[in-house]
Amino acid sequence: MSKRIKYILIGLAGVILLAVLMYQIPYVKSVLSWRIEKFMIYTKNVIDPVGPVPTALPVTPQPVTPTPTSTSTPVVQLTPSITPTATLPPLPAQASITSPTFEKQTPNNCGPATLSMTMHMYGWEGTQADIASFIKPVTGDRNVNPEELRYYVRTQAGWLNLEYRVGGNIELLKRLIASNYPVIVETVTSLDPNDALGPTDDLWAAHYLLLTGYDDSTQEFTIQDSYHGADLKISYIKLEEDWKAFNNMYMVIYFPQFEEEMKTLLASNWDPSLNRQNALTSSQAATIENPTDAYAWFNFGSNLVYFDRYEEAAIAYDKAREIGLPLRMFRYQFGPFLAYFHSGRIEDLLVLTDYARGVTDMSEEAWLWYGYGLYQKGDYAGARKAWEKADSINPQFFEGQAQNALQLVP
Repeated sequence: MSKRIKYILIGLAGVILLAVLMYQIPYVKSVLSWRIEKFMIYTKNVIDPVGPVPTALPVTPQPVTPTPTSTSTPVVQLTPSITPTATLPPLPAQASITSPTFEKQTPNNCGPATLSMTMHMYGWEGTQADIASFIKPVTGDRNVNPEELRYYVRTQAGWLNLEYRVGGNIELLKRLIASNYPVIVETVTSLDPNDALGPTDDLWAAHYLLLTGYDDSTQEFTIQDSYHGADLKISYIKLEEDWKAFNNMYMVIYFPQFEEEMKTLLASNWDPSLNRQNALTSSQAATIENPTDAYAWFNFGSNLVYFDRYEEAAIAYDKAREIGLPLRMFRYQFGPFLAYFHSGRIEDLLVLTDYARGVTDMSEEAWLWYGYGLYQKGDYAGARKAWEKADSINPQFFEGQAQNALQLVP
């Protein structure tokens, strides 16, 4: 071997060693691993493109056992804990809350970043990394549910409280802001084309926003957007349009000693069951007003799931799927999995969870319910693998749901 070749090989070895060492630096690793993962996903979908959301199969109900722990809440009452009041003062034409220090989200981290900014407004001193390490320890986990954000606040910052409700409207958002309560909402965003899954990607995704002000003269909210920047503006109309896909869900943080004020502000929506009843009525009316609105049907199904009306919910979800849903819908919302499981439509559950896994492999929810579908079909080995995958993505998942499911198989 000539000296020149020897030196070249030594140089290459040095470059490789340096690259390996640099990859161990957390920031470098997070950036590079994210880019590598995107490249692999895109390549896969060039070869095997993601198709549209599958429509429902012919209904063939079957007996269902076992029953996993449901994430929905049973109906406990339909009477509000307080009487809605008509004595609230008129809203000012504009209001604003001092913006928090802006925190740019890391990949897949809009939930923790938005919650972090909000908690800073109440004296919390952590970062999005603290939140993410607890509720989504694997960076590739694409979604954080409202329940997970609330769980973090209640278990890791017990001097604060967080409540979320659905069926919100512009007037309620304004009233909360005018009362000095910033509001988190979950909305639709358009992804950067560089983040596409493949050439057929619709670039539709969920995104949390923090609302800190409003102005009736311009018909705009002031938002803190962890992806796009601080103190941006969004019109009332645009927010309503983007908010609908997530059942008009809103979250608010408050000090426990001010709970009575929060009850007054939310009025009948303070009671979770009455809030859902209000949302159920509204979403049903929306399906009548516009029968071709897929989001209206989807929200109707989700509100029915809350009340364990699974067969009706499954039919509403069938309609939403028939009209057409974005390919990432089941990365963020999982009511259809509950509805199809509990109504005995296991084939639909398997088809939909398989589709969801194809879009988002790092989804503990999709793997959990895929496992329940396999279990129901008698594929216990497959169910075990699915639940192990769910647990590997997020061991904290709803207080160990995947771990609990694993107890069903030897």
